[in-house]
Amino acid sequence: MPTWVHSLGLVITTIFTLFITDSPSAAEDWPTFLGPRHNSTSSETGLLKQWPQRGPKELWQRKLGTGYGIGSISEGKFYQFDRYGDVNRLVVLDAKTGDELWTYEYPTQYDDYLGYNNGPRCSPIIDGDRVYLYGAEGELHCVSIPEKKLLWKRNLSQEYMVVPNFFGIGSTPVIFEDKLLVMVGGSPEEFKGLGPYDIARVDGNGSGVVALDKLTGKEIYKISDELASYASLTLAEIDGRPWCFAFLRGGLLGFDPRDGKIDFHYPWRAKKLESVNASTPVIVGDEVFISECYAVGSTLLKVKPGGYEVVWKDELRSRDHAMETHWNTAVYQDGYLYGSSGRHPHEAELRCIQWKTGKVMWSVPGLARCSLLAADGHLICLSEYGSLMLIQTDPKQYRLVSKVTLQDDDGRDLLKPPAWAAPILSDGRLYVRGEDRLVCLEVAAKR
Repeated sequence: MPTWVHSLGLVITTIFTLFITDSPSAAEDWPTFLGPRHNSTSSETGLLKQWPQRGPKELWQRKLGTGYGIGSISEGKFYQFDRYGDVNRLVVLDAKTGDELWTYEYPTQYDDYLGYNNGPRCSPIIDGDRVYLYGAEGELHCVSIPEKKLLWKRNLSQEYMVVPNFFGIGSTPVIFEDKLLVMVGGSPEEFKGLGPYDIARVDGNGSGVVALDKLTGKEIYKISDELASYASLTLAEIDGRPWCFAFLRGGLLGFDPRDGKIDFHYPWRAKKLESVNASTPVIVGDEVFISECYAVGSTLLKVKPGGYEVVWKDELRSRDHAMETHWNTAVYQDGYLYGSSGRHPHEAELRCIQWKTGKVMWSVPGLARCSLLAADGHLICLSEYGSLMLIQTDPKQYRLVSKVTLQDDDGRDLLKPPAWAAPILSDGRLYVRGEDRLVCLEVAAKR
């Protein structure tokens, strides 16, 4: 074999090896709220173990409309859902470059009762060639991705006569097989016209959770007289059987998503009128963790068909609760749970607790309320005031690796408060949102 042929072969092999090893391993899509497993964890590895002083390299940024949610990612496209004036708009971007590809929009009249922003709270749900949008006003739209047009829509708040809660609709639905499971929480017609301050005397009409045919939008079943919360639905398989968990206004509902058969309802809610459940349940094996921040704190249940047993729970009359998550969801890693505990920014603490007991392992004040993403042995933590942190996962101590406030070339902060959306990760790219801006960062160690 000629020397030049051998040398060329070595060069090609080297380039190919570099190509396959410089990309983050096991890149995965992020097709819905809190990711593919609904628990704000990523399976990707090969990420930066420490950030540069000014933070990870900025790949692109984009000015956003009004809303609290961050988008979803599928097949190289980023789907962002916000409000612009009097329309809710889905903007589809190239996930690598931020270039706009197409849009879909519909009119909205939603007005927040307490003066918070009037944009969507839910992330888009991507399923194959369809994307589902659930606005704060209660309209559910199914949009064809290839055709970029509406396939069907329903105004669930009107149809099921939902008495408005304080902050509109905020529970992201989930896909199970041929069904779209949606938290609705409607009421009998006699309560029509009432508002949030009357909600304590409102009854349900059996539409706490509604299962729709994901292709047509037609109702398949509806269950529970519970009213809606802001905690998103989540799915699990336990001992070979599918489960869905809905942390509704009054407590946790466990049911079979195939037919809607209810296994149990576990009451868990503060008695305060303005209290809400907003943190998505965390499932590990056959155990389910739920938490709120208004009075009752956290509890861990061991579930089984037809019932549950309490593993541990915070004592109602005690001020020493294990965890009090607000709108954020705690993340599980290797027998421990990490989360932001506290109702208000000044009292919030980043905590690590033991999953099996609720024992507090460590607690760090002064970070305000935070959202977490677990990936590659670290926690990526976004404070509501815009600080971004990389924390090494360690139940023995708080180990801050990097902390940065992202800024533009003129020294202005990119992530303005409130930064309430949890960070998302796909193909080694980290996406974070502040009040009005989306920023994409390179966090793959090599590409």
